[in-house]
This record gives sequence, C-alpha cells and structure tokens, in this order.
Amino acid sequence: MTTGGTDTSSAPSALSVLAVDAGNSKTDVAVVTADGRVLGTARGEGFRPPAVGVDPAVDALAVPVKEALAAAGLTAVTHVSACLANADFPVEEERLGTALHARGWGARTEVRNDTFALLRAGVTEPYGVAVVCGAGINCVGMRPDGRTARFPALGRLSGDWGGGWGLAEESLWYASRAEDGRGEDTALARTLPAHFGLSTMYDLLQALHLGEIPGRRRHELSPVLFATAGAGDRIARALVDRLAEEVVTMATVALARLDLLEAEVPVLLGGSVLAARHRRLDDAVRTLLAARAPRATARVVTSPPVLGAALLGLDHVGAPAEAKERVRAFFEGGSGGGNRHGG
Repeated sequence: MTTGGTDTSSAPSALSVLAVDAGNSKTDVAVVTADGRVLGTARGEGFRPPAVGVDPAVDALAVPVKEALAAAGLTAVTHVSACLANADFPVEEERLGTALHARGWGARTEVRNDTFALLRAGVTEPYGVAVVCGAGINCVGMRPDGRTARFPALGRLSGDWGGGWGLAEESLWYASRAEDGRGEDTALARTLPAHFGLSTMYDLLQALHLGEIPGRRRHELSPVLFATAGAGDRIARALVDRLAEEVVTMATVALARLDLLEAEVPVLLGGSVLAARHRRLDDAVRTLLAARAPRATARVVTSPPVLGAALLGLDHVGAPAEAKERVRAFFEGGSGGGNRHGG
C-alpha cells in the first residue's frame, strides 16, 4: 500500500529511497540514491505492533531510521519502501503506511509484508514466489505487472503449519506422548531434554512450565529435530517431510494464483529453517516442486532482506538496472549489515 503525494517540503531534490526491513527480532534500515549509492545504514530492535501497539512500534522504528538518515546527511527521502513483519493484510499495510508517512520520512511511503523483501532480494526483477520459514512460515508471489499472491500467515488460525516455533511444538508433543506411553517411541523423547542438560521429557516440561527454561528458548529445539531426523528417527523424519509438503504446497498455490504454474519462474527459499539447507528438507522440497511445477527453479536466498526493500524502492522511483546492481553488490559483498555507512 502506497501513502502520500509527490510533493513535500522536506524531500531532497535528488531521488532517494529509505529502505526498511522490520522483522519480529530486528530491523535493518538503509538510505540509497537512485544511482545505487548506499549513503547510510542502521539496525534497530524488532517491529511488534501487535504486542506493543502501532505508535510505540513506530517510535522504536524511528530510532534506526533517524540514525540512517543522519548518516546519509538527509532529513527525508523521495520514497519510503518499508517491508514490515505483522503487515499481514492490506488493511494493516494501509494503517502502518499512514503511521509511517505521518513521521515525514518521505514524500511517498509504501508498506508491504516483510516476505516481499526476501522475494525481491533474490531476483533481478519483481517476478517469482518466495517461501519464508523462520519462526513461522509465509509465502508471497509477485509479477512485474503488479499482481501479487499472499497468505494471511497467522499461524494455525489461518491454516498454517510449520516454522521453527511450530516444529518445536510438534516435537514436544510427540516426545511427551512417547515418554508417557500414549504414543509411538521416538528419539525426540531423549534428544529434546538432552539439549537442555535434562534426562527426561517430564523434567523438560516442568522446566518450561515453571519458567526455569524461558519459553523463547523453545526455538532451539528445531535444529534438534533436524539432527534427530538425520540420525534416522521415524517421527522426526515424518515432521521434516511434512514441512517440505507445506513449503511446496504454499509455493504451488501462489504460482497457480499468478498463472505461473507452467512458467519458468524462481521459487525463493529463505528464513533460518530453509536457509540452513538441511539435506532431507532441501531434497524433499526440490523433489516435490519438480513434480508439481516442473519449470520452476528453487533457490535459497541468503542476501539480507533490506536489499529487497531497497530494490522495491528503486523499482518505484524508476532507477536503472545498473543502480540496482550497485546496491546488490554493496549488501551481498558484506558491506551491509547493521552498522552505519556513508559515501
């Protein structure tokens, strides 16, 4: 959703973009010019409007934004390209766009879900489908003509399954039932508590329930699941296979919505779970995708998503291809990240 007009007294005379990639755990910001120079970058805390409210979340976002603008020697830009976590519906994009635009950071403000940043970071033009599997799971697709495909991505409420948090929950469920006799035996009943130096699932459940192990540490159990699957455990392998099925189902549904199921099209894979390239998961995703969308090409994206936000902004201002390649070289060459840069 785009907010604002083309005129503002604070906008710079040269075309410039404020790129924002705001996830649940961290925010990256960059100021780039239409010829591809990166004038400043900054990193801030996570963007969590559902937990703290829109205004406090935007207040936190303002900290790295002002740092990046100051590094660039600017007070405002031509266009704000913000890819934000928790912008799951167009109405949320509109509300967040209005809130960001009110800060006066740019003449125009466009807000998208943060999954679009991963997609755009992985392609040379806005064309393809991306599946992100980190703490949760999401999928978006886009075509150069502006058509998009997306999912609400609200967890089980909206039909989602998977993501690191979901995998941890499923692993705990199967391991608990295995230990107390309600379910099939699985090595997860031993590998999960062992990760925390405990002997039994009973001990682990008690520690989690009483807060002796903070709930946020459950995300550490996803890699344990993959290691257990790699050692041959049937239950763990079945969970990994189910995740592969979910990833490919989301991707192929998005491709179908965009009339791309028979096209040569990139399918980008990102987020901590997919980027880890677990062999069983990676192989299964590629095999299933080849069967359902034979001309699609799966590729893992490791570029920082703020690159995608910057490229979306440069698309908007009509920057030339060489400018986009210059920005890509900056971030993929290791110069990006969370520190301030000038020049």
